[in-house]
Amino acid sequence: MDDRPSRPGWTLALASLGVFLTTLDVVVVATALPVMRVGLHADLADLEWTINAYNLVFACLIPTGAALGDRFGRRRAYVAGVGLFTAASAAAALSTTAGGLIAARIVQGAGAAVVLPLTLTLITAAFPAEKRGAAVGVWGGVTGLGVAAGPLVGGVVVQGVSWEWIFWLNVPVGLALMPLSALLLTESRGPRSRLDVPGLVLAGAGLFALTWGPVRAPSAGWGSAQVVGALAGGAVLMAAFVAWERRARQPMLPLRYFRDRGFATANGVAFFQRVSLIGSLFLIAQLFQTGMGYSPLQAGLRILVWTAMPMLVAPVAGVLADRFGFRPFMAAGLALQAAGLGWLAAVAAPDAGYGGLVLPLIVAGIGISLCFPTVAGLVVSAVPPDEAGVAAGTNSAVGEVAGVFGIALVAAVFAAHGGYGSPDRFLDGFVPAEWAAAGVSAAGVAVALLAPGRVRRAPAAAAEKEAVA
Repeated sequence: MDDRPSRPGWTLALASLGVFLTTLDVVVVATALPVMRVGLHADLADLEWTINAYNLVFACLIPTGAALGDRFGRRRAYVAGVGLFTAASAAAALSTTAGGLIAARIVQGAGAAVVLPLTLTLITAAFPAEKRGAAVGVWGGVTGLGVAAGPLVGGVVVQGVSWEWIFWLNVPVGLALMPLSALLLTESRGPRSRLDVPGLVLAGAGLFALTWGPVRAPSAGWGSAQVVGALAGGAVLMAAFVAWERRARQPMLPLRYFRDRGFATANGVAFFQRVSLIGSLFLIAQLFQTGMGYSPLQAGLRILVWTAMPMLVAPVAGVLADRFGFRPFMAAGLALQAAGLGWLAAVAAPDAGYGGLVLPLIVAGIGISLCFPTVAGLVVSAVPPDEAGVAAGTNSAVGEVAGVFGIALVAAVFAAHGGYGSPDRFLDGFVPAEWAAAGVSAAGVAVALLAPGRVRRAPAAAAEKEAVA
């Protein structure tokens, strides 16, 4: 810990800018998929990997990113993560083949895996408990802004310049964020004095295997040897990880967290919500262009009614959750997301106009808005402040793994019923895929209702006593 005075305002601004970069990148790329498919001569599998290469590495390395921040300093790790993300963005912009782009996206995911969990940790450490809910609400609103700006920015850039510039935009922002963070953030470390290397290796390998299987399933088949082998191998590796964490002196993921009902249910909600959200985003971004014939900019403007909702609603939800508890907002959020996506599937048709899609998109967007800040708030509230990095990293990893599963799910349903041959064929696949995404969100409501009504924030001293015991 250094003696630099804490600057909560600067911390919130700089950490939020980091999460904005990592969130914007996913959505911008999703909007540009139809143009990339033509420009890079990519097929459905290439499009999946353009997003999943990022999400897969992101999910596997997030625990490592949080651990590096605890061990070497959160400010230092945050600056390094932003630097890696920025360099990989430049490499992605220079790609001339689908394979080259996917490779750059892998490195981008590694940088984002360091940045994202530390954004929430830096904010948690900078704000007292009574103001933390409002700060996390702002963080959730900025996350929503990244989602909201993505389709519009992607549409403007792809139509006005070229798809490469959706990656070039990250470079000046990252170059400005690095020195500002180094100068204005206060350095802090977590409770772990050394890295849990065996835990990092087992968790990374296990998550990679568990996410590789669903990614390969649409092309290889769920019953293929490689998919079944990957899922079985991932389960064995994760079991070995749990066994190791039980005996490690300084585990990367203290298993006692999952004995807390709030922490366990928040991660369950995050999984269901992100499967539904990222899966839907993958197809809705293509619906307006491939299925309805709009240009990238026109598509971005029309998606805005869905993606802008978190920017408007999430900060309010974060503040209200401190007063009324997290459970009602998480349950209502998943229910509204399910209702909106199901409504969208019901009205999507070859002759459907945009006017019939607006209300379903708004309803689903409000649902997303209620989940973003309340899941994050419940996760960091369930653990002591000095362990928020580990908890945030776990939650982020769950969300990224869920995103990979979501794309694999909707792509499998889409491929079984439709294709890219014509707008009608696209809609043949889109409708059942959206129903599947809505069903996943609806199933998550049951998990949200298991969350505690009120959360008592754990003090650091209590955690230390429990660890010693």
